[in-house]
Amino acid sequence: MVVALKYVRTTAIVRLLLKMSMKTSAHLITSSEGSVPSLQEPVDLHCKPWLLIGPDSHGLGVHKIFNTLGDSSGLVWSATSMYWFLWFLIPWSCSSFPLLLLTVLSRQIGLEGVQASVCSRWDAQSKKGLLLNGDVIIGGLFSLYYKPTVTEQDFTKKPYHDTCTGFRPDTVRYIHAMVFAVEEINRNNRLLQGVKLGYRILNSCGRYPWVLQAALILVGGDAHSCSTNVSATQSATDERTEEETGGQTVPLLIGAVSSSTAVMVSEVLAPLSISYIASCPCLSDRHKYPSFFRTIPSDIYQARAMAQLAIRFKWAWVGVVIVNTDYGHSALQAFQKETQGKGVCIDFVQTVTRQTIITDAKKAAITIEASTARVILIFCLHTDVKQIFLALAERNVTDRQFLASEAWSTSDELMQDLAVTTFSSGVIGVAIRSSTIPGFENYLRSVNPYNHPDNVFIRELWEREFGCSPEATQSHKAPLDSHSSSLKSDYPSNSSTSFLDNKCLPKSSLPPCTGTESLEDVQDVFIDMSQLRETYNIYLAVYAAAHALHSLLSCPNRDSPTNNSSTCSSAKHIKPKELLQHLNKVNISTPHGEMFHFQGADILPKYDIINWQKTPDGSLKFVLVGHVNEFGIHLNESVIQWNTGSNEVPVSVCSKSCPPGTRKANRKGEPVCCFDCIPCGEGEISNITGSLHCERCPSEFWSNNERTVCIRRQTDFLSFNETLGITLTTVAVSGVLVTTAVFVVFLYYRQTPMVRANNSELSFLLLLSLKLCFLCSLVFIGHPSVWSCWFQQAAFGISFVLCVSCLLVKTMVVLAAFRSARPGAAALMKWFGPGLQRGSVCLFTSVQIIICIIWLSLSPPVPHRDLGIQRSKVTLKCAMASVVGFSLVLGYIGLLACTCLHLAFLARKLPDNFNEAKLITFSMLIFCAVWVAFVPAYVSSPGKYVVAVEIFAILASSYGLLFCIFAPKCFIIILRPEKNTKKHLMGR
Repeated sequence: MVVALKYVRTTAIVRLLLKMSMKTSAHLITSSEGSVPSLQEPVDLHCKPWLLIGPDSHGLGVHKIFNTLGDSSGLVWSATSMYWFLWFLIPWSCSSFPLLLLTVLSRQIGLEGVQASVCSRWDAQSKKGLLLNGDVIIGGLFSLYYKPTVTEQDFTKKPYHDTCTGFRPDTVRYIHAMVFAVEEINRNNRLLQGVKLGYRILNSCGRYPWVLQAALILVGGDAHSCSTNVSATQSATDERTEEETGGQTVPLLIGAVSSSTAVMVSEVLAPLSISYIASCPCLSDRHKYPSFFRTIPSDIYQARAMAQLAIRFKWAWVGVVIVNTDYGHSALQAFQKETQGKGVCIDFVQTVTRQTIITDAKKAAITIEASTARVILIFCLHTDVKQIFLALAERNVTDRQFLASEAWSTSDELMQDLAVTTFSSGVIGVAIRSSTIPGFENYLRSVNPYNHPDNVFIRELWEREFGCSPEATQSHKAPLDSHSSSLKSDYPSNSSTSFLDNKCLPKSSLPPCTGTESLEDVQDVFIDMSQLRETYNIYLAVYAAAHALHSLLSCPNRDSPTNNSSTCSSAKHIKPKELLQHLNKVNISTPHGEMFHFQGADILPKYDIINWQKTPDGSLKFVLVGHVNEFGIHLNESVIQWNTGSNEVPVSVCSKSCPPGTRKANRKGEPVCCFDCIPCGEGEISNITGSLHCERCPSEFWSNNERTVCIRRQTDFLSFNETLGITLTTVAVSGVLVTTAVFVVFLYYRQTPMVRANNSELSFLLLLSLKLCFLCSLVFIGHPSVWSCWFQQAAFGISFVLCVSCLLVKTMVVLAAFRSARPGAAALMKWFGPGLQRGSVCLFTSVQIIICIIWLSLSPPVPHRDLGIQRSKVTLKCAMASVVGFSLVLGYIGLLACTCLHLAFLARKLPDNFNEAKLITFSMLIFCAVWVAFVPAYVSSPGKYVVAVEIFAILASSYGLLFCIFAPKCFIIILRPEKNTKKHLMGR
């Protein structure tokens, strides 16, 4: 009975119904926005009052609960979208007070209601499934057909859903894997001794309402009606009928068929269940799902495995396509977490939705085509992947390497589709681990509808495989064995064609089978033993349930006289809560030796790595190339065939790896995988590919031109072997030779007036000092040593002081000579005679000698390796430990030179045909100019050129003095001998 309440305040209704629930012991179920109403423990839902209060029907919970429980008897109240919807579903118990109260309430608010004393299910009392009676019965939920199109419900009439379509032979194999496991356990004398294990298997079609309804039937019983006025006899009859039709409740379910349905069933009913396919990480939460187990690893582990593959193959730039569900989003989060900081970046994330898959697939294809990523991760179902591949085919995008999740990595439908073969070649993916089940293939091949005439699943498989109806020949076959499965039918029969082939005809037009048809030689998904993945998970789940039951029912002291039977569980009265404790402790070995146990809700992660490879005939095949376990990935890379058809790993990067000699420089606003390669600076290297930083070379080393290795720096100094050294040496030696030649000329013509008139003794001493100046420059060339550093500065300072002192004294002699010609000044020249002149030169020179001794004693120049100037070279030079000492040496030379220049300038106009003061003036101007220019050049010159500048200053000033003073005299002595007379020199 359905009563619709509009514009009624929910609060008043809740208060009224709460009073009713207290009087009738009703169960109150509430839910928050967007959640599914939940029960914390499995309960008996048969003939008990229920009160459900929930949010807007657009949420997951109420929509699905209404669709499902609408198939059961009850009362539903619905408010507008501004109020919370309220459902009150009551399979009436012994009291009729709630019914009377609701009737009065409905009349008070002006609504129509129908009072009934008998509540019945809307759907027919028939369940398509398999049943094997036993002492303990376990339930099975399987989706035998594709999901139908979603049907909108307006909640004004009985909910309606389209018939399931698309028969799935692989699900028939799943069902018979459970049947095979149960029969194998029943034959095992060591497991569940004396207890016959039965099963009840229902088809849920993958639809939320039918999944929940099937789960309700299994855990709560499936009596057709619940009446407040029936007699005890009728009640007992109903109970017997319920037992005969498989109405016995089950303590444990094998299912559900997806993560979303597992979440819904676990939150609403919380039955004890073991799923073989629900892999959502959310189901690992033991606080929310304490009674849920599974024999498939959580999706977190497959996402981690795919991340490890990307890291292993150095795929730094990947695109991701995910289905817009928890499956896709949780896998993406796990992938991102695993690859964080490990050089893998995501170029794009494209989501697809089943309801709009065609449009979404086209968008995904456009994104993939535009992306520079060559590796694409796809976390989708195989039906979604097919549409994506078809959209890529339209755009002729063939150069992508796909990394597959377990949801499509072993899809036969994709592999056999010629339209997507071009794109699917080379796919590498994570797959549910495969294993063998001994005897299972022979069991499946022996199955036929004649030995199992009521098995509608086998009959439908027969019709689609052989295109004939076995019903017409069943009467000629043996009757059903007492242990055969009895079958019921609960949903409308499916008359659609199989998704595997189109050779089946409508039931009415199918010809009868001959009876000779057999699966012995058939190659079909149903018989395929190469991919026992979900099938093996079901096999494990049944064995886990059997061992838990064995542990629960084992009572060591059952036959003892002192045994208290209340402590031993009975097979007919198994409580799910007690079975849960034993399931948590399951630690078993399967018939072929595999160890198995639960860790919370999960099992240890085990996957296969599958590669799609082309065969010589152009078709594709699955090739096992590795496996994943709790210890990591074990991969045989040599057998992998990539999308290019070769064994070379495809490259997928945003930026190519920086070669040695460069470093990465991240681009602003882009992922870390997108970068520019910057060459290392001088003195820095990077000797690995993709270096983040350049390393500085040690002080004695320098980078090579490629910036890949540090090499020992070359020792650099001004040597006699290089061009500059040879040139300076040649110039210095030439100066020595010229000075010697002048000295010889003056020595030869020492008796001539020209030589005698210019103080021949000082002239010879000046020539000697100039020769020393030329020679001291050679000390600066060559490998610096302690003694050379000491000697070069001392020789330089003393030689030039000697030279300038001679010039100064000569200037003073000139001045004294002309002044002595004045009256009363004759004694001046006599006083400033040769002895005083020699003494003056020695005095001036001695001062420089003392300065040099003090300097070299306190802080002498030392050899030094200059590392920071020539970069790739180590410059050897004499470092001035004391700038003051060097400054005093230069300053003293400058003082004497300036004094000499001043005196010579005063004597330049004295009357004489050959006034030496003019020559001294000009020579001292050159001398001072050279050394004034020397200071900035010396300071700014790098490395060995400092020494070259100093040598150049020495040579330039020495040549200036030599030519300015002695060139005119030599010209007269050699070329103008007629002028080399006393008369000419004294001429006025």
